[in-house]
Amino acid sequence: MTGTAFDLPLEVLRARQNVKWRKYAPDVLPAWVAEMDFSVAYPIRRAIERTVREQDYGYPQRNGQNAELLLAQAFADRMQDRFGWTADPALVQPLADLVQGTFAALWAFADANDGIILQIPAYPPFHSSIAETGRRLVPHRMHSDGSRHTLDTAALEGLVDARTRVILLCNPQNPTGRMFSRAELLEIGRIAIARDLVIVSDEIHADLVYDGRRHIPIASLSPEIAARTVTITSPTKSFNIPGLRCGVMHFGDAALLARFRARVPGHMLGAPGIIGIDATVAAWAESQPWLDRVLVQLHANRARLDAFLAIELPQVKWHQPEATYLGWLDCSALRLPGTAFDFFHNKARIAFSPGEAFDPACKDFVRINFATSTAILDQILDRMATAVRALG
Repeated sequence: MTGTAFDLPLEVLRARQNVKWRKYAPDVLPAWVAEMDFSVAYPIRRAIERTVREQDYGYPQRNGQNAELLLAQAFADRMQDRFGWTADPALVQPLADLVQGTFAALWAFADANDGIILQIPAYPPFHSSIAETGRRLVPHRMHSDGSRHTLDTAALEGLVDARTRVILLCNPQNPTGRMFSRAELLEIGRIAIARDLVIVSDEIHADLVYDGRRHIPIASLSPEIAARTVTITSPTKSFNIPGLRCGVMHFGDAALLARFRARVPGHMLGAPGIIGIDATVAAWAESQPWLDRVLVQLHANRARLDAFLAIELPQVKWHQPEATYLGWLDCSALRLPGTAFDFFHNKARIAFSPGEAFDPACKDFVRINFATSTAILDQILDRMATAVRALG
């Protein structure tokens, strides 16, 4: 996969105004925030260009109906087509931001100091959503078994107490890249039913899977599990449109949605704008051929990273992610004097995501984003190796 869409020159990327390429100094290579260094799919660009060309910036409506209804139907169609899950579009709440949806769900289904079970390490906004809503983090720590990060479902039930209300799930998992198995998800669902918990499942990386795997939405496993599951998702990661601010929450049944709306009135949530809706519908309905090509590039990058670490940096450990374009790098064998993030930032001029943002105990980890061109990935890896060799 070569050419301008998937091999953008460094000078083109540095000219962008987005946070990935502007947060750090110009000599730093960014490999942190989860967005790709690729051009978007043509159907998405065409949808945006149509809106701009026609100066169609009014309240969202398409084909004589509220555009949010088209968004909900596009979501349902995508879930059926890709995952065999029949999701009712009438149970969809449009969102401008998925983190906002997480905050709202915790507000709706738990009270102050109620327990929220979260798999650790975890995407930093999950930590902040628990803390800033006054809920109580109940960490469910994942561990490496030598080949992948494992989820101890036996330990999970022991974490539930009388004030536990929610399992906050990220599947595929960020930052480890685990795709939870059917058996693992069924056990999570069994515990949620037995202990009367709500599952809030962020599935934003569901399309970014490798090696012939197929994502399993936890709400698809049974009506009983669906009835207590809120699924939060968006095409923003898979189709590289995070700045367009559009996503959905899906409630597994009408009673769950009614509980949510009793605590979070509709106007309390921000709604997506027309450009975000148009781009989202185009992504889900028309852009799969583009994503298929992206996955070829990501698969090659994952293999390239794995081979480089094995040969050039064997002290840095990782497990190839089963999904996402993110790698969780264990640098503890380097015995760095400070954090792994600071070392690579200061000595290699690379910006990874700091491990301690995902878990305070993970200062020796960094998260790498490998969704970039082969040339830029090679620069990142060469800078890593040079900095490590200089340690002596």
